[in-house]
Amino acid sequence: MNADFSRRGFMGAMTAASAARVMGAGDRVRLGVIGTGGRGRHLMGQANKAAGIQWVAVCDAYDVQRDRAEKVAGAAVEKYADYRRILERKDIDAVIIATWDNTHCDIAVAACQAGKDLFVEKPLTLHPMEGHKIVKAVRQHKRILQTGTQQRTYPHFIEAKERFFDSGRIGKVTMVRSIWNGNGAYRNQAPPPGMEKKPEGLDWEACQGPSKKVPWSPKRYFNHYVYWDYSTNAQMGGLFVHMIDVVHWCAKVERPLAAMCMGGIYLGREDRDTADNINAIVEYPGDLLVTFEANVTDMIRQQSEDIVFMGTGGRLHIFRWGYRFLPAEKGAPEITAGPTPESHVANWLEGVRSRKPPACDEVAGHYSAMACHICNISYLEKRRVAWRKEWEV
Repeated sequence: MNADFSRRGFMGAMTAASAARVMGAGDRVRLGVIGTGGRGRHLMGQANKAAGIQWVAVCDAYDVQRDRAEKVAGAAVEKYADYRRILERKDIDAVIIATWDNTHCDIAVAACQAGKDLFVEKPLTLHPMEGHKIVKAVRQHKRILQTGTQQRTYPHFIEAKERFFDSGRIGKVTMVRSIWNGNGAYRNQAPPPGMEKKPEGLDWEACQGPSKKVPWSPKRYFNHYVYWDYSTNAQMGGLFVHMIDVVHWCAKVERPLAAMCMGGIYLGREDRDTADNINAIVEYPGDLLVTFEANVTDMIRQQSEDIVFMGTGGRLHIFRWGYRFLPAEKGAPEITAGPTPESHVANWLEGVRSRKPPACDEVAGHYSAMACHICNISYLEKRRVAWRKEWEV
């Protein structure tokens, strides 16, 4: 981070940028991206498919990732190591934030203050009270924020919600089972050869953000999901957040009553500290229990991800592979649908132009992250955790 780029200068730049331009339906959205690892570049690709955009700048703590992002942009862009350089630019309307969980809050708040609309990868927050800061900033600066739990914009998810929940056909749902097993990304992976020494073009301090600073560790850089310092527990903030967001959306719930969670590191502790095997139960008002299970023992990819809504009118299996509804009526045929294309970034870009709320805004993102947080508290403290009024936004 450059010493001459003072906080006073940055705040002045943000104030100057706060008057965001008014866009018409045909205007190109001028974009920057902060965090250009694999996920950031995937979101860039989704923006390219949506069209109607112009890439202006990319930012990452590692120069190799910045160069890769420029190729995805398909044109020359400005490349920065310090995200504040992107936020000070007046020729950027909106930013994609795909950094590690521990930096989401600071960057998101700063983006709002700078007058930028923002797409923030899931989970929205690392700690419970960070959601309040983000929601306040979005409201104060009248920004459009999309949280990256993308199921809400898949056409087959929308169809299933309308067909079985909005119509009432599924009846009263009392239990939802969610599973996501065999996700190898949340198990320690060997760093690439030659990374024992930190690359010259990688700012390790910036990667660690507000977390405690430790010496260069290739394991931590390439496996940040498995460390509490940087992630909301891989299995929770990486996986369960997607599934509980679907439950919140379809079952029209937000605030859990309580949660219990158990698990551990069962496959070689090494130096990671988040669970690789986990089971959770979350209770909601209206007689609803939601369970979640995840492990990295069973690496068979077939039938390893599912959300199962159990209702008096039938049972719905649904995830990115499509859906399958089994009616309660004897002899009634199953109703099925296949997968549909992802459109979450496109939905956000529509909101940037129209100023209409996107499918998964900051409030939805906060509550989906909170379901993960209370499970994590239960796991760490080995107790039932009840909802607290202070967590509401």
